[in-house]
Amino acid sequence: MALPPAAGAPAVPFAAQPRGHGLRRPAPPGATLRLGPLFWPWEKVKVGPLSVSPMGFGTWAWGNQLLWGYQESMDSELQECFNLAMKNGINLFDTADSYGTGKLNGQSERLLGRFIREFEGPIKSPDDVVIATKFAAYPWRLTSGQFVGACKSSLERLQLDRLGIGQLHWSTANYAPLQERALWDGLVEMYDKGLVRAVGVSNYGPKQLLKIHSYLASKGVPLSSAQVQFSLLSMGDEQMELKTVCDSLGIRVIAYSPLGLGMLTGKYDASNLPKGPRSVLFRQILPGLESLLSCLRRIAEKKGKTMSQVAINWCICKGAIPIPGVKTVRHVEENLGALGWRLSPAEISDLESAAMAAPKKMIQNVFQTA
Repeated sequence: MALPPAAGAPAVPFAAQPRGHGLRRPAPPGATLRLGPLFWPWEKVKVGPLSVSPMGFGTWAWGNQLLWGYQESMDSELQECFNLAMKNGINLFDTADSYGTGKLNGQSERLLGRFIREFEGPIKSPDDVVIATKFAAYPWRLTSGQFVGACKSSLERLQLDRLGIGQLHWSTANYAPLQERALWDGLVEMYDKGLVRAVGVSNYGPKQLLKIHSYLASKGVPLSSAQVQFSLLSMGDEQMELKTVCDSLGIRVIAYSPLGLGMLTGKYDASNLPKGPRSVLFRQILPGLESLLSCLRRIAEKKGKTMSQVAINWCICKGAIPIPGVKTVRHVEENLGALGWRLSPAEISDLESAAMAAPKKMIQNVFQTA
């Protein structure tokens, strides 16, 4: 595999490289002026006490038959996905105790645990692989002890002694505000017991984020991450306000759905929709994305990248950690091509102008709070 291109040269998409070859470290920069990080996987960023790659991978599809068509016959390739990611410096994997449909509930965690145990390379320290799992705010989890029990069940499925990040999957503030305090206390307890190295939340808006940050701080527990839908299709006022609040408090934004469930890949149009429930959403939003997709395509061609890689790189340039989902080795190869380079300020501005002009944005998660 060739070394990274010289400044000004078009980058080659990782997916175009022969399968099985990893990213190589760039040659020493010498006297070359470096204006900012190039986001190589080994250039770690901080999430609280953790050092993680600038991009992680999401595992929502691992066990989800309804939306992503999971079958157990896919497990061997999913193992390859994990191995390839680890060998190329990706050490952050996001999951949840609710991932997996029907009898496969928890399958994502079970698979991750198995893949860690069967990984061919050495895992010498906790930072070598960071598992971030989310605990569902189910209505029957009414006490802090029950929430800690959920954490212990996840650890059992993963066969780990401690998690990287333990996250509250969503806030109950909109429909069961009295339950939420118990869930917050559960986060405190699992942190104090050493079951998690860091604490995070998911689907929290800026106002509710300030509340839980203040509460956890009063208990001596730092809030390290906030996971939210964040992409060129999710540039609403609340998302950008949340990012500002996180930056001011030292909370790292983890961006799920950085490709808008696939709408930013360039693979779909009104006459070519994905199968399953996504098609309904795509039919509503895709017709208004011509300008944004055209801008993504133009920048991708200029840089020798794919549209997906440009969309993911935008998230990283905004200071977020994107966690695109992966189901195949090809997905891993494609997503790795988002690393090792950066969009220019002018390109970022062009993308955001085109995104803001789109008549319809991504529908927000039903559990998202203000």
